[in-house]
Amino acid sequence: MTGSGGSQHWAPGDHVLWRYRGNGTGAVHICRPVTVVRDTPELLAVWMAPGTECVRPVLADGTPVHDEPLATRYTAPRTTERAHWAGSGVLKLARPGEPWSVWLFWERGWRFRSWYVNLEEPRTRWSGGFDSEDHFLDISVYPDRSWLWRDEDEFAQAQRSGLMGPEQAAEVRAAGRLAVERIRAWGAPFADGWEHWRPDPAWRVPELPADWDRTPARTGP
Repeated sequence: MTGSGGSQHWAPGDHVLWRYRGNGTGAVHICRPVTVVRDTPELLAVWMAPGTECVRPVLADGTPVHDEPLATRYTAPRTTERAHWAGSGVLKLARPGEPWSVWLFWERGWRFRSWYVNLEEPRTRWSGGFDSEDHFLDISVYPDRSWLWRDEDEFAQAQRSGLMGPEQAAEVRAAGRLAVERIRAWGAPFADGWEHWRPDPAWRVPELPADWDRTPARTGP
C-alpha cells in the first residue's frame, strides 16, 4: 500500500477485505477477501475470485437468511459462518463518496450477464480494506441498457423492523434515483468496458484471516 498526503492506496494484486457491518449494530457480518484491480482517488476496483472463503450471516441455527420468512428475516437471531463463494467471480467497482458500488457478473465462459448496483454506505478505508453498510435496495442493469429495482420487499421490511428510519430510507431512495439517472445516461462505469476485463491468471485466491472481524482505525474514504 502506498500513501500520499494522508491518502493511502493499494497496488494491483494486493489482497484486502471488503466488509459490511450489520445495520444498527456496527458488527461485521459480511467479509469478502478480494484482490485489488485498481485503487486511485477516482475509482476502486476489486476482484472476488470463485471459491473465495468468505463470512456471511446465517440464522442462529445455521439456516440461510433468505430461507426465513420476510416478516421475521431481520428480527430472528443470527450468527455468522464461513463459506466459499459459489459460481463465477465478481468484479466490484466503487467511486469514493458514492452511496453505491457496481458489481459485474459473468456466466460460465465469461459470458457477461449484468451489472448490479448495490446501494450502501460510502465505504470507509482502513489498514486492511474497506467497510460499508448495506442499504437493502438494489438495481440490476443489463447489456441492452434495461434495468429494474431489486429487493424492494426487503427494503420495506427493514424499515418495518426498525433497521432503517424514515429519513435514512428517503436518502437511500434518493441515492437509487441518482444511480438510475447514471444508468439512463449510460455513464460510468457502464460505458467503460469493464465487462471485457479479465483477472490476471497469476493471481492467487486471497485467504480469509482469523481476525476478519477486527475493529480497525479508519484511514480515509
